[in-house]
Amino acid sequence: MDIKKIDVRNKSQVNEFVKFPFRLYRNCPQWVPPFIGDIKIMMNPDKHPYYEHSDAEFFTVSNGNEMLGRIALMENKPFNKYHDVHKAQFYLFDCVDDQEAANKLFEFASKWSKERGLNELVGPKGFSPFDGYGIQIEGFEHRQMMIMMNYNYPYYTKLVENLGFTKEVDFVSDYLDMKSFKIPERIHEISRRVLERGRFKVKRFANKKELSDWAWRIGQAYNKAFVNNWEYYPLTDREIKFQLDNILIVAVPRLMKIITYDDEVVGFLFAFPDISAALQRSRGRITPWGIADIFISLHRTKFISLNGVGVLQEYQGRGANALLYSEIHNTIYESGYTEAELTQVANTAVQMRNDLRTVGGIEYKNHRVYKKKL
Repeated sequence: MDIKKIDVRNKSQVNEFVKFPFRLYRNCPQWVPPFIGDIKIMMNPDKHPYYEHSDAEFFTVSNGNEMLGRIALMENKPFNKYHDVHKAQFYLFDCVDDQEAANKLFEFASKWSKERGLNELVGPKGFSPFDGYGIQIEGFEHRQMMIMMNYNYPYYTKLVENLGFTKEVDFVSDYLDMKSFKIPERIHEISRRVLERGRFKVKRFANKKELSDWAWRIGQAYNKAFVNNWEYYPLTDREIKFQLDNILIVAVPRLMKIITYDDEVVGFLFAFPDISAALQRSRGRITPWGIADIFISLHRTKFISLNGVGVLQEYQGRGANALLYSEIHNTIYESGYTEAELTQVANTAVQMRNDLRTVGGIEYKNHRVYKKKL
């Protein structure tokens, strides 16, 4: 089997890398294709802000006649510096059910990492907090939630665990059925009292222009909110803008809410209508019909994803958490959704995991980030 490094300036090689999962998952009803252009931007050092501080390279494995797998290998230098570690990370891993092919990819990944002085390989972990984490290990019968998480076949777990990879952290997604999703009345009462005191407020948005005007303040708060999380590293200003610009494309203003304290952003709730079916029909391409289909789905779907929910740590014991949960409840009910997913909450967020069980959340998908000492 042969390993090939993708020349990111070569359109043919980039297309080969990007389109491999479209062949692998062509008969899989749960897989939601990414936009081809989005993956190409990830691979373009001139367009993605990640490359201003870190490195990524892309590789495929083939048997001479056919491509069998692919992988992205990354060295996130700000992450390593912030946490005082020497980790490599992998992403965009896809492979046929062939242990030899997986072995070849990860043997090369180990060599690549060691040559850079790195002593651990972790992943899947992408270019931003919105790229989705982990290899799916539970919930294969459920459709992927848009492109905010990954989907893979069940055999992926076997491929990596046979190579000695073990759990680093799990990202669990909860299903919320509005018939059973109940916020205790005391939470609503605490929320009401907090708002009455006047220092905490909930900012709602009437249109995209208003949301765009707040985008920078939201990004700065988001960058601070997860400072103690496993996946955190300080995003650059350009990375914040890059992510916010992408979010604004699919954002529905009435589903985006900000919590302020003395007019400073201290919390946020990002909710997105599920457009997975429309993305499947688009097959990764942006066309006039596809854009119209997505727009229609934004307004017709009864399923919502909560992906980006948090409060700055110093405000969590002062009523902001109660306010956040009350707003989650109000956002879903006021908008007429019947189903919701709280997408990828780390198992290290113990209080939030407990809170979700209390209000009727059902753990129904699990994505595991793996690690291996080199």
